[in-house]
Amino acid sequence: MPTTAERPGATGPAEAGRAADAGAAGAADRAGAGTGPAAADPGAAPHGGAGRAARRAVTVFPVLVLAAGALGMATPGTFTPWGEDVPYLLGVVMFCMGLTMTPRDFRGVARRPWAVGLGLVAHYVIMPGLGWLIAHALGLSPQLAAGVILVGCAPSGTASNVVTYLARGDVALSVSVATVSTVLAPLVTPPLTLLLAGEFLPVDASAMVTDILKTVLLPVLGGLAVRLVLGRYLGRLLGALPWVSAVAVSVIVAVVVAGSSAAIRSAAALVLLAVVLHNGLGLALGYGAGRLARLGTPASRAMAFEVGMQNSGLAASLATAHFSPLAALPSAVFSVWHNVSGALVAAWMSHRSRRAPDA
Repeated sequence: MPTTAERPGATGPAEAGRAADAGAAGAADRAGAGTGPAAADPGAAPHGGAGRAARRAVTVFPVLVLAAGALGMATPGTFTPWGEDVPYLLGVVMFCMGLTMTPRDFRGVARRPWAVGLGLVAHYVIMPGLGWLIAHALGLSPQLAAGVILVGCAPSGTASNVVTYLARGDVALSVSVATVSTVLAPLVTPPLTLLLAGEFLPVDASAMVTDILKTVLLPVLGGLAVRLVLGRYLGRLLGALPWVSAVAVSVIVAVVVAGSSAAIRSAAALVLLAVVLHNGLGLALGYGAGRLARLGTPASRAMAFEVGMQNSGLAASLATAHFSPLAALPSAVFSVWHNVSGALVAAWMSHRSRRAPDA
């Protein structure tokens, strides 16, 4: 999700441009943990220019992705040859994410290991399990079933951070869970996919590990290294990163849709149903996990979005490389839907907070 929203309490331009939800998607500005009042009050409401920018993020990104999907459907021959470029496009997105990271993102993990650990376990248990259950319950074809499960096994989507911000949730916890889930993806996503999707299609987990290292972890670490060394010179460039990511993510969606355009007409309704169920149940169960653990309302809201929103860009890239363009279709649909649903749920939560601050 593109946005130039600044972090609450941050002083620089768009510190949070972390993009990946690539949902193939989500390029999103991270409304990360600042050092000002908003950091002290994780449930602080977005306001002023930052709030407006954050709202633009959750509005504009789905529109861009929808437009890209429409182009992919209308002119599949234009985008189909770009299939081999999807991993490189995802690498651009993840490099942009790394450029916006700072050491304080990792310090937040050390300060709250219990909450972050719970978020990681909930994310990597609830969403993969839901993907498997939904694939069976809806009787999805092997390609679509593997695609839905792969979305569930992906790390948290960075769009979750800005949506948590809009929902008056615990942004610091959201940033910590999203960061660590991304770093752990090479160790967690391939074996989970093999375990749950292996009954539908052959899964080469070792090759998947290599791909995640090359397209996710190395670009993120490279961006982080550049930020640490040249951060003072990046300046306004940080504000443009979400838009670079948004363009890359949109092209990924166009490529995915173009590659499976013939099957979309017959499978679109079923895929949409699977995605809506997957995302909706993930949001609800994530929030429930936070409440069950007595983390409090702001942290439970962060848990909802960290569990229910996925790095669907990574899922689309892996599905395209290891399965087929049709298997990547759930990722492309998830990319659009979870930004729409996240924005709606965040607006509802923020409205509840204004009416009953202690709710």
